[in-house]
Amino acid sequence: MISVIVPVGLRCADAQELYAGYKQGLDATGSDYQIIFVLDGPNPKFLSGLEQIVNLGESITIVSLSRSFGEATALMAGFEQASGDVIVTLPAYHQIEPADIGKLVSGLASAELCYGRRWPRAETWIAGRRRVAFHRLVSAVTGLKVSDLGCGARAMRRQVLAEIQLYGDQHRFIPILADRLGFRVREVDLRQSSQDKFEGVYRVREYTHRALDIFTVFFLVRFTKKPLRFFGMAGVSTFIIGLVITLVLVAQRAFFGQPLADRPALLLSSLLVVLGLQLFAIGLLGELIIFTHAKTIKDYQVDRVIEFPEVERTPMIAEADRISR
Repeated sequence: MISVIVPVGLRCADAQELYAGYKQGLDATGSDYQIIFVLDGPNPKFLSGLEQIVNLGESITIVSLSRSFGEATALMAGFEQASGDVIVTLPAYHQIEPADIGKLVSGLASAELCYGRRWPRAETWIAGRRRVAFHRLVSAVTGLKVSDLGCGARAMRRQVLAEIQLYGDQHRFIPILADRLGFRVREVDLRQSSQDKFEGVYRVREYTHRALDIFTVFFLVRFTKKPLRFFGMAGVSTFIIGLVITLVLVAQRAFFGQPLADRPALLLSSLLVVLGLQLFAIGLLGELIIFTHAKTIKDYQVDRVIEFPEVERTPMIAEADRISR
């Protein structure tokens, strides 16, 4: 059983046309499937199209959220309604050729999560350079080579979404979060739809959000269970800088007779020393919190367990074992 989740946000295509393409691609897989449309907030036009699909006798599931909570929340809401062992996420607009859905699903033979890369890619030169720069930065920060996190076509085993807690805009980083938990992640080339065209303009706020997203993922991947390493390094560095400035000022006062009063450097050094201690204390508190909840935190995945037949022990060994007990 394949459960297909389609989160519907502001950018969406015609519901009937989109459903027809996805249905054709899913039929070609030869597997049973269910399609779940999650409306991320009121969308009367798309909902009307879905109602027409239902009136034609098609079996789909519609989840409507009271307001827009973001694509990550929409995916998790759809996952609650999914019953398949394989979860496929598809965008609500034409991004890939539906015929390649089977190629995406078949990639799960060697991985727990497959995400699409639109290739060959049709885009402007500026958009291409922006995309390459973004993904190189993400790859450098996370250690996972990625090249098209904006592609909403993904296929994964059910346990992947069961283990990952998504919120905000983290849906773009599902492959990275899955890799962090030990799942095998694979990139699959998919043909880009001829209708995949974005004619809008990215605002400065969007670039700011993506930069903050990279920082968030960097912290989640590197320091989730080691906060003292992050805050400790920042705190110690800040403390040392403030201490060095303070020692220089004290030396100037002791040996060269320069006054300490009315010197902005003294205020700056004191501030750096205090700030460094506070950052270190925040990291230490984080370590204490993680230590107290370490038994309930699972950040690994068992690939398989192999049990060999137990070797029959000799009577002498069995008797010695009985005496030791």
